[in-house]
Amino acid sequence: MSLRGTAAAVAMLIHALFCGLPAAADQTAAATHAALSGDKHRTSFRLDLSVGVPAEIYTLANPYRVIVDLPDVEFRLPESTGQQGSGLVSAFRYGQFAERKARVVLDTAGPVRIEKAGMTAAPGGKGIVFTFDMVTTDPASFGVGTGAGKAAANSEEQPPVKATDETPRSAGKPVIMIDPGHGGIDGGAISPSNLLEKEIVLAAGKEVARQLVATGRYDVRMTRDSDVFVSLDQRLGLSAKHGVDLFISLHADSLPEQEGAQVVRGATVYTLSERASDERSRRMAEKENASDLVAGINVVDGADDDAVKGILFDLMKRETANFSADFSNALVRKLRPVKVLARTPQRAAAFKVLKQTHAPSVLVELGYLSNTEDEKLLNTPAWRKKVAAAITAAVDAYFTKRTAGAAGP
Repeated sequence: MSLRGTAAAVAMLIHALFCGLPAAADQTAAATHAALSGDKHRTSFRLDLSVGVPAEIYTLANPYRVIVDLPDVEFRLPESTGQQGSGLVSAFRYGQFAERKARVVLDTAGPVRIEKAGMTAAPGGKGIVFTFDMVTTDPASFGVGTGAGKAAANSEEQPPVKATDETPRSAGKPVIMIDPGHGGIDGGAISPSNLLEKEIVLAAGKEVARQLVATGRYDVRMTRDSDVFVSLDQRLGLSAKHGVDLFISLHADSLPEQEGAQVVRGATVYTLSERASDERSRRMAEKENASDLVAGINVVDGADDDAVKGILFDLMKRETANFSADFSNALVRKLRPVKVLARTPQRAAAFKVLKQTHAPSVLVELGYLSNTEDEKLLNTPAWRKKVAAAITAAVDAYFTKRTAGAAGP
């Protein structure tokens, strides 16, 4: 079976049943192999599946991408799959995009057209081979992409998510939200040995949450506790929904060799500022703010400008910024004895996930996956326990000061 796509088509939908192949039904399909072939004029993508599933293919611009949406698929691919491009594709990534929804995102060097797609039985009749061809096209014909209308319907693209603990708020206990960055299709930074940021920060986030809960003093929520993608807007929405008193986002950065990958190391605590404290912070904020694009979401960023209105909002933002700075100070003090800190451990930039007027918030870069020594520490459970203990101590110090200040003389 094959279908021919045009720029006017909204998307291309392929289903194994159309060609008499076995369908997944309630069975989870497994993806066991993925590859690119071809040249700068025509490139083919191949995905081997255990059973047939519906596949929806569409294109997006700014940047140019091809998106493949699939139902619940378990990816059993080698670690480095997709990191090296070929032909028209510079790289591709894959993973869970939402509950029972998987996604593959292919970055293309320019505008492409999906010329044909199909599913056929694998040699020997074991499994399904899903393929589609991409050919070059001109920017005018490509326009905004065949999936622009779909991506604009953000509510459909990103269904509401729940925080990991949906129990009612505990009376009298501060609500702390731990936010492990990236997840699902968005792997984040990658170390030279293929260690993924999304896995490191999830493990660290779970340990921080465990230690905070163990104190009995806090109501702890997480934006995610599994390998699932959560958009930046969803993270902000969860924080507002649960009325959190402190928001802690965890990340692990990576630098290219030309920027001192083996020299720059250590933890950094970021607070929100529309003007970055330095050029590296500005670039990192841009990279983190682009995580939704990495996952195949078109971002229309105008809501922030509309929200910044009035003197009351400015006062709220100023007070929240002061509290964020207080927690940043406490966190650096507690981290210093147990972790090598970056040369400048406190920085600021316009991270979208920190744009919260209701709660103090910080983004903690635990270290650099591009640095050999940091990579070893980040992947060590014993080290994560020490860092989690330092973060817990900083939370204690912060709320002790806040409580004392509220009580007055």
